[in-house]
Amino acid sequence: MSKPTPEIPPERPDEPPINDHDGTADQPVDTTALDKKPVIDDVAAEEVPATDISLISGDNKPRHYKADNPSFFMQRGYQVLLVLGLIAAFFLVMVYQTLFGRIEQPQQMVTIEAGQTYYGLLPQWQQQIPLFSASVAKLYIKSQVDGPLHAGIYQLPENPTFAETLHVLGQGVKAAMVKVQIIEGKTSKDLYQALRDNKGIKKEVLIDESGNNRDNAGIAQALDLVGILPDSVINSNDPIVNHNLEGWFAPDTYYYGEGSTDKQVLTDLYKRQQQALTKAWENRAPNLPYNSPYEALVMASIIEKETSVAEERPLVSAVFNNRLNKSMRLQTDPTIIYGMGSRYEGNIRRKDIDEKTAYNTYQIDGLPPTPIALPSAASIEATLHPADSEALYFVATGNGGHKFTNSLNEHNQAVRDYLSVMRQKKAQTPPP
Repeated sequence: MSKPTPEIPPERPDEPPINDHDGTADQPVDTTALDKKPVIDDVAAEEVPATDISLISGDNKPRHYKADNPSFFMQRGYQVLLVLGLIAAFFLVMVYQTLFGRIEQPQQMVTIEAGQTYYGLLPQWQQQIPLFSASVAKLYIKSQVDGPLHAGIYQLPENPTFAETLHVLGQGVKAAMVKVQIIEGKTSKDLYQALRDNKGIKKEVLIDESGNNRDNAGIAQALDLVGILPDSVINSNDPIVNHNLEGWFAPDTYYYGEGSTDKQVLTDLYKRQQQALTKAWENRAPNLPYNSPYEALVMASIIEKETSVAEERPLVSAVFNNRLNKSMRLQTDPTIIYGMGSRYEGNIRRKDIDEKTAYNTYQIDGLPPTPIALPSAASIEATLHPADSEALYFVATGNGGHKFTNSLNEHNQAVRDYLSVMRQKKAQTPPP
């Protein structure tokens, strides 16, 4: 009995079997192709692993690539290039912002103090420039700067970049610097003379075309600062009062490039003092007896002359504040000295106390017409923030500092104590 020829399963569901029992059973059937897979498929299955790209394509089924198909490698390469490109673009933007991003500020003079470094400039830029990199800035400083940062006054352009600022500051290495020093409590007259004597400062304001010293009115007009003075000062017949810019220049030690002008120096010092006064006035304590910032500047100059002890300034301020509120005269010796001008010879005599000048606060009510010295920012602050004290008097102790008292009897005793200390010191001093 013969066996029937087995049916060959179809390759595709929609194709009929090759052996359909149509009388051709005795024809041989080649089943080699059905029993074996192509060799290339075996190689591909072994050498090209399945790659799960579901995270990229969203398809959960692994996709197979043939060994000679570059799609897989091209796709991976594009991804790497894209990431590297983004990193490079971010770095370039960061470098550009660090070196060429601009901060918003007007053209101004900047003082660099002795001991400051280029790296000390970085925090200001980091606060104002997005993507500013301190690391990039430091690399730029190392590559562009040959020497240390020199103390001095530098003029920065409007809205400068970090690169522009380094260039300006770098000029300090090449430029000779001159020192301008004005001590707290000195007068504008002292400042004027210091600038006249400084050979590194050009004279545009303090000396006129004929080589003569300008007076107060000429200096104020040359600096275009007339508008900051009260009418009573501008129109005064007293030569000491008239157009007197006393108090308006910030005392300190400054460095300027050799060849700077006296106008540049005085304008810079005026702006600094104006900024300190404006800031203190805007944050002043309530119920003060001053009607304008200028009146506060006058009082600050008196406080500056009365004490050099920092912690005493608010107390001195409280004494004068209390006296003004009680309509008491200030009765302060430095005002007598200032009103005497060049007549002062080192001592205040009884007749000097009794002489009525525009400044003698033993003889006039309220404040003198102008400041009597160049006050520090600390004295301006003390003026507008007096201590909480009811004191009305103070006198030197003879051992440094002052004794503050609330009544005239206490004050008189403090005066006697002072005189006793001074007599003892005199007795202990060996004769020359």
